[in-house]
Amino acid sequence: MKTSAKILICYNPPLSVYSIYTGKPPQHSKRGKDLSEVQFSKDLRKIKKELDEYFTIVKTLPVEKNIAQTINKINTFSPDVIFNFVESVEGIASYEYCQTGIFELLGYHYTGNIPSCLGNCLDKARTKNILRSFGLKTPDYMTVSPKVKFSEEDFVLKFPVILKLSNEDASIGISELSVVRNFSDLKKHLNFLFRTYNQSVIIEEFIKGRELNVAVLGDRVLPISEILFDGLPKGLPAIVTYEGKWIGNSVYYKHTTPKCPAKLEKIIKNRIEKTALAAFKAMNCRDYARVDIRLSRNGIPYVIEVNPNPDITMDSGFARAALAANINHEQLLATIANFALERLRNDTKNKAV
Repeated sequence: MKTSAKILICYNPPLSVYSIYTGKPPQHSKRGKDLSEVQFSKDLRKIKKELDEYFTIVKTLPVEKNIAQTINKINTFSPDVIFNFVESVEGIASYEYCQTGIFELLGYHYTGNIPSCLGNCLDKARTKNILRSFGLKTPDYMTVSPKVKFSEEDFVLKFPVILKLSNEDASIGISELSVVRNFSDLKKHLNFLFRTYNQSVIIEEFIKGRELNVAVLGDRVLPISEILFDGLPKGLPAIVTYEGKWIGNSVYYKHTTPKCPAKLEKIIKNRIEKTALAAFKAMNCRDYARVDIRLSRNGIPYVIEVNPNPDITMDSGFARAALAANINHEQLLATIANFALERLRNDTKNKAV
């Protein structure tokens, strides 16, 4: 039996804002279809169909910069809940948290994370500072701005290090060139990132070990997933690159393989789950998030990133972890929608008192 509720799926149509997403010069990039640009439109039809099985009315709304038009369309439909898939607005990732602020100002309940959480998690340095304030381990780092002169005397970390854009997600700007072992290569790649993306770069000590993704649903830690790099050519760092996620015929895509559940000793597994849940709470996450962890060779989990509102499409790592917990994709979507519906019910009850 369907729940009587009007669900509005808000999402952002894909739009490129950078000439290069792979994090390396075009001559070093493998050409191929960018799945980040084409896949979600296909997934959106599946998502709507699956939510139609649970709720009486489900509609979709693309969100763009014309805020007045967006507000008018939301108010005209007057949803009980907005299912929030907005990850950027016209390609600008920093507008993600602004859009949830609009939902709140309009008085609508929505799925996923609140504006402060989304904004904090997008800023990698701020995330690290918050995590450390809660006693959680994260690699040592420094942030460098394109407007500030940076010399070897300013460098205080231990090689190897990994370079990431300070305010992007989806592995934008990350490639095999991101891991460097000397200052000369660091400065070269740093200058390339400044020229290409015109934003600050976070330099982080590279943790040698295992790459783990931990999905958290509500207050439940789902089975841990490990990213395996079996068959990756010698000399390439074992990291999740942009090509590994989105360029289907690239070397990294072919040799970046998730395994869920990961094979872990019980004591290590418990340590990772505890760390992931603590990170989820430290960043004030809500409903669902994915915590990315590097497990050092001596068994210490380092939080690399906290990803609120991660990809939950059919083929995503989050959906894979849910399935390993006997939650199919339809049930996953319904669970997340029901978190927001429960907030609506509680709000209605409180107003009636």
